[in-house]
Amino acid sequence: MGPIAERIRLELARHRKSRQWLADRARISLSTLEKVLSGRRRFTFATLVRIEDALGVSLRGRGEDPAAAAAGQAPDHLGAYSRAAVGWLEARYVMLRPSAGEKGAVYAHGLTIGWDEDRGHLTFREWDRVDAEFSQAGNVGVSALSGHIYLVTNELGQYRLVILGRPARGGSLYGVLTTLQVGKGAALMPVTMPLALLRLGEGEGEPVLGRVSAGQARFDDYRRELDRVLTEDYARMLT
Repeated sequence: MGPIAERIRLELARHRKSRQWLADRARISLSTLEKVLSGRRRFTFATLVRIEDALGVSLRGRGEDPAAAAAGQAPDHLGAYSRAAVGWLEARYVMLRPSAGEKGAVYAHGLTIGWDEDRGHLTFREWDRVDAEFSQAGNVGVSALSGHIYLVTNELGQYRLVILGRPARGGSLYGVLTTLQVGKGAALMPVTMPLALLRLGEGEGEPVLGRVSAGQARFDDYRRELDRVLTEDYARMLT
């Protein structure tokens, strides 16, 4: 049994909670939890983040460079940024993208960017997705060369990538998402789409989330923000 699995067992015993409770709270299947605790499946970053949120503890060690993490500096492959240099990114956002199920509609869910003290760099996690089992979590890269921001998910070699430009007034970010989408039958195919992150201010009410269609609250605002990606040249789609 690895040190992370052992820590999870200890936390469950300390809180007098069952594995089913943890699986439900972390929004993972009990089968997945049993496999990672027994060593039959490795922990993915997304699974660890969900378990940490459920237990309220950090289960991970320092990042690739312990000295840099301790000093509050991200590893080179994420941009070698300091927390002070990227602190403006730490916030809650509403993530907008086109709906795959309804032409013209907008799909909205929450996303939080924050500093991971143990890993020594920014991470992100999605929340309140309608399809919660597909919620993403991963690392944040910030390039000093281009000024672009990268949200990267890597689960067993399968990547999902968000590229964002410099923030607009109010801290909102615009760019593109490249991921896999179900095609014919069970086949997966790569897709790229515009994406917007709208920064949520302190004390701001709960946003409208889920699939937002024409005529619903916030649809016009959301559609206008999403359309800015192409109309204001934050990104280009080449064919």
